[in-house]
Amino acid sequence: MQRIGHSAIAWGLLAAAALTPPAQADTAAVEAFYKGKNVSILVATAPGGRYDVNARLIAGHFGKFIPGKPNVVVQNTPGGGGLVLANRLYNTSDRDGATLAVVQPGTPQVAIQGDPNAKFDPLKLTWIASLSSFAEDADMLILTPQHPAKSALDLRKAGVSATLGSGTPGSTNLIFAQMAKDVLGLNLKIVRGYPGAPALSLGMQSGEIDGQVVLLSSLRATQRALWESKGVRPLVQFGRTTRLADLPDVPTGHELVTSPEGKAMLDFAELPFFMSLPLVAPPGLPADRVEALRKAFMDMTKDPAFRSDALRLEVDLSPIDGDKVLELLRKAVATPKDVIARYNEIVPIGN
Repeated sequence: MQRIGHSAIAWGLLAAAALTPPAQADTAAVEAFYKGKNVSILVATAPGGRYDVNARLIAGHFGKFIPGKPNVVVQNTPGGGGLVLANRLYNTSDRDGATLAVVQPGTPQVAIQGDPNAKFDPLKLTWIASLSSFAEDADMLILTPQHPAKSALDLRKAGVSATLGSGTPGSTNLIFAQMAKDVLGLNLKIVRGYPGAPALSLGMQSGEIDGQVVLLSSLRATQRALWESKGVRPLVQFGRTTRLADLPDVPTGHELVTSPEGKAMLDFAELPFFMSLPLVAPPGLPADRVEALRKAFMDMTKDPAFRSDALRLEVDLSPIDGDKVLELLRKAVATPKDVIARYNEIVPIGN
């Protein structure tokens, strides 16, 4: 038998190490970091809201897929909205991968609009992924079935108008009510200041308002009987590039836009829908931890137990990875300055 010398063995070991995929070493390092740790998911809203519910859905499953299987906990940090949380994440949070956040998808948009209170660059934050790209949802302009307008085009006719209720400044239902009025050219009066969905629904039932802009998923979850009995009439689908299969006769906002500037503004306004439930981390995380977190997130969304919980909570589970989120943000950053200026007139910074 031929003997192999120590030097040959040493060279063989070095060669084997050189051929070992870097990912194996990276995974070991990531596992060593996360083992026994707590990972915090910060949420800028109080417990019980949409973002809190989804953060807790993620927290209940995410740790099982991260190397080292850390404990994942939710911390609510209400006050000042998503802007305060994004500033904190960007400027003061530890950049080690143990602090993450679920932010409102419109938060990076505010920075792109030029809000001086936004002390962060959305392209430099570490975007992990988003649970939803709004594939099976829509933000709908709805009216009561008694209203004379049978279609959105009716609201462009002389003498036909509708009164929409909306929330506080910055709310999605106010933004898209304004889009419907100023970009789509519909004859609308907008009443602001309704404190939430129950108040808007009561306003429609009493005849105080004719309609509102509301998420289809929210309507199905909270007022399914009303939806299924055709107790509301949908006229426009926002946050869609195509019509939902369930709403084949209801046009998207883009079908009703009449100018290139209007289309560009609607593109900008709808950006948050396509990264509807994003998970984000501070900038400058170690690359191996970023890769591990992104992989863990996407693996989690394929897990039957996670999918079962998401279905129970009626989450639009159409995940996209961090690269896709960044692609959307780069598109938003590339929006012409004159379009953003016009958008800011309709949806003022800090409105």
